Amino acid sequence: MPPIIEVNNLYFSYNQRIDEETLTNVSFTVERGEWLAVVGHNGSGKSTLAQILVGLLSPQKGQIKIAGQVLNEESKWEIRQTMGIVFQNPDNQFIGTTVQDDVAFGLENLNMSYMDMETRIDEALRMVEMSSFRFSDPSRLSGGQKQRVAIAGILALTPSVMILDEALVMLDPPSRRKLLNILHLLKEKEGLTIISITHDMNEAASADRVLMMESGQVVRTGSPKSVFGDVLELEPPFAEALRRTLLKKGRNVPQRYMTESEMEKWLCK
Repeated sequence: MPPIIEVNNLYFSYNQRIDEETLTNVSFTVERGEWLAVVGHNGSGKSTLAQILVGLLSPQKGQIKIAGQVLNEESKWEIRQTMGIVFQNPDNQFIGTTVQDDVAFGLENLNMSYMDMETRIDEALRMVEMSSFRFSDPSRLSGGQKQRVAIAGILALTPSVMILDEALVMLDPPSRRKLLNILHLLKEKEGLTIISITHDMNEAASADRVLMMESGQVVRTGSPKSVFGDVLELEPPFAEALRRTLLKKGRNVPQRYMTESEMEKWLCK
């Protein structure tokens, strides 16, 4: 089965009058049901890439295929029915006057029946633990609650691909962990493909693969183990940071990258 996302030789510049590209010759693929974490410093081109993938920006050069279909001005509306993006600032995505209305907005555009819509809304709000806020005004919610509603609005659409552009940054650690578990479950059960644009290296460490960007270019891609184990200048996730600290203190720790579960097992020996 071909990749669900194919990006080939992508170039993009916000100002074509100057010789400065935001993205330069970006190429990669994403398999169906894969979780790809995109990491890199501010200004590396991560968010620009996310917006191009859903057709909010158009590249000057290169081609993107989503499920075998070339993304362009004519096809982007059809492609968006299978993709969803959640931004860092949830206020940019609110439309409805209540939480329920906001989650229903995308479903209404699909001309879905009222009963099916109710089922989708119930399930999406339950997954993000916002059912009790169904009739609340979104503008009166906390930042973390707003973000959960924004995510529910995308989950209700049951997309094939979900892009999270720093979407979990406003959530407290317990809520972030719960939502990551939900998304991992959807990935396994429904084959959901996830692209996570993130500065949270613990989030990146839980992905299937990490793509590292620098100055608008892809400089490294591989498993979390290979990327965090080899690229020492990249901030490591908590378990790996702990392993390196213990190693510096002369402790007899394994001489290799360790996941959180591996670190837990080692500490409990």
